[in-house]
Amino acid sequence: MKQDKFLTGILIGIGLLIVLALGLFFTRKDGQREYVADTTPEGVVHNYVLSVLNKDYQKAYGYLADLEHKPTYEEFRQSFFNGMVNPGDVGVDVGSVEINKDEAVVNLSLYYSNTDPFSSRYANEDRALLVKQNGDWKLNSMPYNFWDYSWYQEQFKP
Repeated sequence: MKQDKFLTGILIGIGLLIVLALGLFFTRKDGQREYVADTTPEGVVHNYVLSVLNKDYQKAYGYLADLEHKPTYEEFRQSFFNGMVNPGDVGVDVGSVEINKDEAVVNLSLYYSNTDPFSSRYANEDRALLVKQNGDWKLNSMPYNFWDYSWYQEQFKP
């Protein structure tokens, strides 16, 4: 009789944990982040990453610097569709910023998830480079998962 009460208590505890987990799952926000003011280099990087993740390529393209060999909007968009730029399941934390006149470096932490269920995610430190054009901060370089390295490069034409 005493063991039946103990077993019943364990089952009730498990049931409460399941109900709590389901409640948290269905009430969570879907990871939708908000855009921030893009008046700072870190704001531009944040908004660019968010627009890429939301597949809002027109908005993302607006954050690119107007420099020589800038890709056209169609070239920019095709880089995502062809897999040349693949943010996949990469998480990004925007870190410190170093500003030197009209140039800025934003330090980033990129988090990659493993396909192995027994391994944890791993991080890689990288940076974004920005220039100030007409009073606005614009990107001229980002890490691989968010940038096609053929952008801003002179294309060989036979």
